[in-house]
Amino acid sequence: MTKTPNPIDQHVGNRVRMRRVMLGFSQEKLGGALGLTFQQVQKYEKGTNRIGASRLQAISKILDVPPSFFFDGAPSVAEAGGEGFRDMSTTPYVPDFLTTAEGLQLNRAFARIRDPKVRKRVVELVAAISESDGQSRPDANRELVV
Repeated sequence: MTKTPNPIDQHVGNRVRMRRVMLGFSQEKLGGALGLTFQQVQKYEKGTNRIGASRLQAISKILDVPPSFFFDGAPSVAEAGGEGFRDMSTTPYVPDFLTTAEGLQLNRAFARIRDPKVRKRVVELVAAISESDGQSRPDANRELVV
């Protein structure tokens, strides 16, 4: 029987991966700084293995973020337990996208756009492209916070 990772552990792992990739660290480099193998870092990032409090504190220092960073946007305890928790496999998940090469490239380029009107137009363009590609816009009424 395969054990499914806890959604909170997956979220924390995704945030570790996102920050590591943003800083240009390899799993091997992060593992070395922690005294771990890159395989252990992989397990943390996938949520397969839980990250203990002292280890999370060390990771936060290495990645130069407060420990709370890893919990930003985490599912609630009720959601993580299954009640009302959305199936992550069918819902686009932002940290998953941001850890891809395309996600990082798009994010960095978008962050360099200073004019708020241009940023808004870029968001509208991407939304229009996704709609024409048969994708729905679940967040169409949400404001972009940058």
